[in-house]
Amino acid sequence: MAAETPVSRAPSRKGKHAAPRTSRKTKTARKRGFFRRFWWVFVAVPLAGVLSVAGALWYTYGQIQLPEAPPPLQTSYVRYDDGTLLTTLHDEQNRTIVGFGQMPQALREAVIATEDQDFYEHSGFDPIGIARAAWRDIVLREAAQGASTITQQLVKNVYAGTYVQKGDRRVYRIPERTPQQKVREVLLAIKLEQEMDKDEILATYLNTIYFGNGAYGVEAAAQTYWNTSVSRLGILESAQLAGMIASPERFDPIDHPNDSAVRRDYVLDRMAAEGYLTEARAAQLQNKELRINQSRRAAYPRPWFVDYVKHYLESEAGIDGFGGGYEITTTLDQSMQEAAEDAIADNLPDDRDPQAALVAIEPSTGAVKAFVGGRTYEEFKTGPAPGLGGFARSPGSTFKSVVLAAALDERISLNSTWSGPSTITIPDEECYTDGGPWQPSNAGDSTAGTFSLATATKYSVNTVFAQVGLEVGLDKVAQMANDLGIRWSKIGQECSLSLGALDITPLEMTSVYATLAARGVYRTPTPVAQVADPGGKTLWGGKQAAEKERLDGERVLSGNDAALVSYALEGVVEDGTGTAAALVDRPVAGKTGTGQDYKNAWFCGYTPQLAACVWVGYPKTEEPLLNVEGYAQVYGGTIPANIWQDFMTEATDGMPVRAFPEPDFGGYGEPDTDPIVPEPTEDPEPTEEPEPTEEPEPTEEPEPTEEPEPTEEPTEEPTDEEQRLALVPGWFVLPESWTPFAA
Repeated sequence: MAAETPVSRAPSRKGKHAAPRTSRKTKTARKRGFFRRFWWVFVAVPLAGVLSVAGALWYTYGQIQLPEAPPPLQTSYVRYDDGTLLTTLHDEQNRTIVGFGQMPQALREAVIATEDQDFYEHSGFDPIGIARAAWRDIVLREAAQGASTITQQLVKNVYAGTYVQKGDRRVYRIPERTPQQKVREVLLAIKLEQEMDKDEILATYLNTIYFGNGAYGVEAAAQTYWNTSVSRLGILESAQLAGMIASPERFDPIDHPNDSAVRRDYVLDRMAAEGYLTEARAAQLQNKELRINQSRRAAYPRPWFVDYVKHYLESEAGIDGFGGGYEITTTLDQSMQEAAEDAIADNLPDDRDPQAALVAIEPSTGAVKAFVGGRTYEEFKTGPAPGLGGFARSPGSTFKSVVLAAALDERISLNSTWSGPSTITIPDEECYTDGGPWQPSNAGDSTAGTFSLATATKYSVNTVFAQVGLEVGLDKVAQMANDLGIRWSKIGQECSLSLGALDITPLEMTSVYATLAARGVYRTPTPVAQVADPGGKTLWGGKQAAEKERLDGERVLSGNDAALVSYALEGVVEDGTGTAAALVDRPVAGKTGTGQDYKNAWFCGYTPQLAACVWVGYPKTEEPLLNVEGYAQVYGGTIPANIWQDFMTEATDGMPVRAFPEPDFGGYGEPDTDPIVPEPTEDPEPTEEPEPTEEPEPTEEPEPTEEPEPTEEPTEEPTDEEQRLALVPGWFVLPESWTPFAA
């Protein structure tokens, strides 16, 4: 059989080099083959990514630790000495922690309906809410809302941030809102849900969130807006607070009452939608007006004293009184404080009048019982205590009590004899002023002549005390000032120190007189009796500490020297420059003071149970005290003494009447050096004391003391010549032209 000849194919139109034709079926088969062979790549890569992210999150969740949140800053309560509430203190956060059971059910329901209706169902975060927020934020370019659960908000406000130092205080700082931080907060929210039950989370949240006007937490908010406890809030108030959470400033019921009402009504609608209220009940509540207490926004009462307490707690007790949730019991006596404020207001009623400060201290304990920094806090915010703005003024002749104490400590007798002309030349070169000898003069309400040290004190004779200071030694005068209570203000040793030429705060000056009243025992002035933590544990002070201070104190002057000072200062009030301060049937020791050019006027005095100082002056301009409330010139024995007398009359009402201790005059003598005797031509010729004319009927004069008998008893008020004459031979009439200084 012949071999078969193969059939030849016709050549392709495309030529001999053309590729063979491939059918669609063949291409599809090849594609299927690729996906069949590499399908795992398209599954494994995304799955690996998901698993990697999940693993990273799981690892992070396992590693991340829920921070041990510090206790939130709480409001501290400041109370009078009898426990009555004076005011509250808080830093950036005004907060008081309350338990879950004290929060009304209506409040809880209002917050859940508005902020997180699935709160009791989710595990800390809301995936659907997050997806919805992301869609709005990324795709629709709208502000994301509803993404954070109550748990997440709590994490952000308490656990995720940090506490930083702001001066002396700890302040919470919310972390930056980055994607990484938000993921961290979700993980922390999940972990928090594992460690706390829902009620604990909700209670912590409601004790933390901000409600505007400095109020953090529902208790502070209830006190701020309704002056009541959160446990007493009704549905309407609860809806009001729940509506403010989203934007406390925008929905502030004080600044934006209309927006706040609309938001409150929205919360009531949400409560109805969630089944917490019927629609009829919600509509009924929406028609009601909700009154807001706006007075809580005012400054705290007794502002100078509260400032003093805050400063004292930080500087002396080492306690931050702003946000620790402390119970602070002060030494302030409410009735005495009111008496001090009334006395100032009654004597300086006009808005154009100068300011006045008053401080009262209990000598037996050092407790500050009254503390007023001026007539109006807005005009004069620098308080009368050290460290509160630098309010210190020249005390004038009230400082002579210090010089007198130093002289007695050097055994100089109250009966020692001193020359006190109207002007004297001090030859000591250390006292030279402007290249020449120092020439101090007596003040306009003083006198001239020859004096005992006691009568020189009674009539505030500058020319005598200029000599006494030099006789004692200015270094010893300065040391005595520090010992008696001037422990913050700077004390120089210029020759004019003896006449009060230095700046001292009213608190320090009162401390000096309290030490004299305490028979030479110094006790540190304190405005705080006790500080307790939120749990009631005493952190500072208390009855035991107060009793120890009362018993111990610091002996800085002998008891007899102090009694002699009190004896001399009693004469000032009985028939000297301070008669306006006398109390009915109660012994008083005190001293007037008038600054140079009448820029400051003081009266400081005490009974055995209470010491007080009054300062009057213009705080900013330091203009002379002229033509004030009927007084052509304001001396320490005028308006300041009047204020002191009005205050002490009320403050000592009901106190037992006690006498000052009888001093022993033995063991004291004349100064070591002879007194400076002026040239005869330096003083005018002595004149006979004029008969009093057109003077009011004199009051009964006290029985004469051991001092020399006066030739004629001085009147209670200065005469037109603004002088009182001497009680011993050699007095002179002071010309009206003398410039007053330090009386």
